[in-house]
Amino acid sequence: MARATLPPPASGIGRHGRLSAVIAPLALIALWQIACLSGLFPPQVLVPPSEVLAALVSLAKSGELQRHIADSMFRLGFGFAIGALAGLVFGTTIALSRLAEAALSPFFLALWQVPVIAFVPVLVVFLGIDEPFKIAIVILAAFFPVALATFDGVRGVPRAWFEVARVYRTRLPDLIWRIIVPATVPAVLTGLRVGLTRAWVVLVAAELLAADSGIGQMMEMGRQMFRIDVVLAGVVISGLIGFALDRGVKAIERRATRWKTA
Repeated sequence: MARATLPPPASGIGRHGRLSAVIAPLALIALWQIACLSGLFPPQVLVPPSEVLAALVSLAKSGELQRHIADSMFRLGFGFAIGALAGLVFGTTIALSRLAEAALSPFFLALWQVPVIAFVPVLVVFLGIDEPFKIAIVILAAFFPVALATFDGVRGVPRAWFEVARVYRTRLPDLIWRIIVPATVPAVLTGLRVGLTRAWVVLVAAELLAADSGIGQMMEMGRQMFRIDVVLAGVVISGLIGFALDRGVKAIERRATRWKTA
């Protein structure tokens, strides 16, 4: 019997992908520089990349950039941990209990359609603009996509598996850790990835509106002082952080689901 052979790895595709990942940002920076040199936009509206880089260096030397990043990341980490955990518990509950689904899912789905940023005025009234407000908005942003992904993942588990577990009188903790968790890892990780990036975007927006520190507040202070270089520096940093968060969760997702392709 002839032995099956695996196709050689598509190393060329990987090289092209890495090359494209470098070319695209460089092309964007080049277009940015050309737009500044063309005179189509006044310096008060668009500053060249060199000035943005100088602003980043200045902010880093003074320690202000690190302070704003640290404050934003603390709010994101603390709020996301609470929101993701609540989403996991809620999604699992309404997926396993028909009664809980009937009672809670209509209200949940209605709130899911409301943009998270629309909750800002209500949260400010009840919590003010201090840390609880920023953490609460992150919790809300993370909760909904994680809960929905968990619900879909648990509902996707074949019913026969639950029947077998019932026959063998599997305890609830064993049911969760040995059946539900392995079967729902891909869907849950996707929900965590969406929830994390969504929480980061909402947090920066909330800091723009009401905060005394953080990347969003740094951008807002730059706007008030007519420092467009600081504003664009905040845009660059928030984009890089969001990209790093997404790539990090995606790498974890690939490692956690490697068994599916083994």
